[in-house]
Amino acid sequence: MATIRKLPSGTWQAMVRRKGEPTNTKVFQTKALAQQWARTIESQIDHGTFIDRSEAERTTLGELIDRYLSEITPTKKGVTQETYRLKSLKQNLGHLIVASIQSKHIAAYRDSRLKKGIAGATVLRELCHLSHIFNVAHKDWGIPLLTNPAQMIRKPTIAKGRERRIDKEELELILQALNETQEVKTIVQLALETGMRRSELLSVRWENVDMFNRYILLPDTKNGDSRAVPLSSNALKILEEMPRASTGNVFSTRPDSVSQAFHRACNRAGLKDFRFHDLRHESTSRFFEKGLNTMEVSSITGHKTLGMLKRYTHLKAADLALKLG
Repeated sequence: MATIRKLPSGTWQAMVRRKGEPTNTKVFQTKALAQQWARTIESQIDHGTFIDRSEAERTTLGELIDRYLSEITPTKKGVTQETYRLKSLKQNLGHLIVASIQSKHIAAYRDSRLKKGIAGATVLRELCHLSHIFNVAHKDWGIPLLTNPAQMIRKPTIAKGRERRIDKEELELILQALNETQEVKTIVQLALETGMRRSELLSVRWENVDMFNRYILLPDTKNGDSRAVPLSSNALKILEEMPRASTGNVFSTRPDSVSQAFHRACNRAGLKDFRFHDLRHESTSRFFEKGLNTMEVSSITGHKTLGMLKRYTHLKAADLALKLG
């Protein structure tokens, strides 16, 4: 039998005790609400459907985010970026009690971020992080959640992927502008030949370069898998002409220095709308134009889904027309 008592504050406390079950207590503004809640809890216990939500009712989202940052984030790649996004979520939603969070709270956060000019893709990544926090809390930490509110809302619109291609003349201008920074010039040339990311190129070690079998082994890539990147004749020639050590990194330039040097070279070449990552777009498109199929290209670039591969691939209509005959 539930215990209902009036507190000095004028509110009503309902307490349900059952053998083998934790004591459940909640405070209400009226006696009727307290009695109704007690009857519901007792019925759920009798039917074996009761779920103790007390932890969810005393835990804030900010506390979940802190635990996630401590236990989950350090195991991932891109720790810095994820930490930044989670701190933004905590700043805006951290005060909310987990059990009381509804989809409207998440939707309001989405809309406020978009109104501030934050890119839809960035907001979507933040929402994905938030959704994973709720899933981990429910599945691994035993915090009962009726729903995942981050999965209940409309996803922000993602901007159309960049379609910037570089022609032969523009590439020559960039390479000429990089003559004074030979290593960055080599990195750019290999990026075009292999489709590798900047981080992947800078992580390559000589012991993972197999000149005889013509491939570079990437033991640990962005998506967590290893990948063998085949080397074209041009890529092989570039590597053969480089000073060779038996061990150690192929390149010594820092990631930010590569991006800065490339940006300056583009400015000197008069290209204001080209970024280093666009080299990966260009390279991927060239693989298709050489006649490679989707599976072959994805094995080179490491793209996991056709959607992502399509987003990075922009074929020239003129070349497609020639194939049509």
